[in-house]
Amino acid sequence: MDIGKKIRLLRCRASLTQEQLAEKLAISAQAVSKWENAVTMPDITLLPALSETFGVSIDELFDLTSEQKFRRIENRMDVQDELDPDVFREYEDFLTEQIRAGNNSLEATDLLAHLYHHRMETYARKAGALAQQAIRMAPEKKSCQWLLQKAEGGAPWDWNVENRSKVIDFYKQVIAEDHLEPRTPLPYMYLIDNLIADHRTKEAEEYLRTYASLPAHRPFIIPVYEAAIALAEFREEKADRIMEKALQDFPEEPDLLFEEAQYYARKCDYGKAIEFYEASYAIPCDHPRYTDALESIAMICEILGDYAKAADTWKRILHALRTEWGFSEETVVRDAEKEIERLTKRIPRS
Repeated sequence: MDIGKKIRLLRCRASLTQEQLAEKLAISAQAVSKWENAVTMPDITLLPALSETFGVSIDELFDLTSEQKFRRIENRMDVQDELDPDVFREYEDFLTEQIRAGNNSLEATDLLAHLYHHRMETYARKAGALAQQAIRMAPEKKSCQWLLQKAEGGAPWDWNVENRSKVIDFYKQVIAEDHLEPRTPLPYMYLIDNLIADHRTKEAEEYLRTYASLPAHRPFIIPVYEAAIALAEFREEKADRIMEKALQDFPEEPDLLFEEAQYYARKCDYGKAIEFYEASYAIPCDHPRYTDALESIAMICEILGDYAKAADTWKRILHALRTEWGFSEETVVRDAEKEIERLTKRIPRS
């Protein structure tokens, strides 16, 4: 249904004549008639007033399909750091109704989780900024120190807070309940990641063996995990040998270069990490390149106090976002610009 027909339907439902609707919008009745007969369309500035008059959302004026609404929600989260409360509730209600009705329930559930995560990040940024202010005012106080750790994802000291046992147990259940063939390797990878992070290496080895038996597993990941397990067991020399051999065994595997970089970054061998991150990013491809490697390089440069190189690396990221991804107003672009500004201010004056 086009917007003219939709306006006519809503006007009749509201028991309004064309003249009465025109009066509410401070326009002529002829303008309303032209809308309803598809001669012209309403000016975009009138959409909020139309929405308010009929008691519907702007989306409903256009009679968008569920798929179009899904994409609109995704795009809105991409370009806005914070959603207005009314917009958030509208999206939440729509997605909840989609799930309840069983319409595209997987996509709706996934998108609703992202919507809540978007709001969580919004408030985490606010909490982190306020906690930093409070700490500067009273560094001897504990409450906001703890809050900053939670907001910024810092490492808590207490093992009972820091360990990942609940996530590990969840992925074990997912694997146990997976009866599809062929079995998906992805839950195994996330489970192994968390087991290694908690130094539960024997369990990690057990699940790695099962992962290696799955038809869809990625062979080069096996030595990467073996090295990570060795490193978690404080056997650094063994881990180094495994990663060096992996380069010989999988010379044509482009993703291995990124994993090599990750390995050396975790060891704080930053020179080698940057070398492999650069090699990973330089691999030619037919699609826009992900900027994770450059972001890692920027972080390392900042850790090392080389703020000029960190800022320059963010400029490379910004260039890639604009030229390869075609982004202009998205949150990631604004975040990159903020990082360049922040790091530039930290460059020592000569």
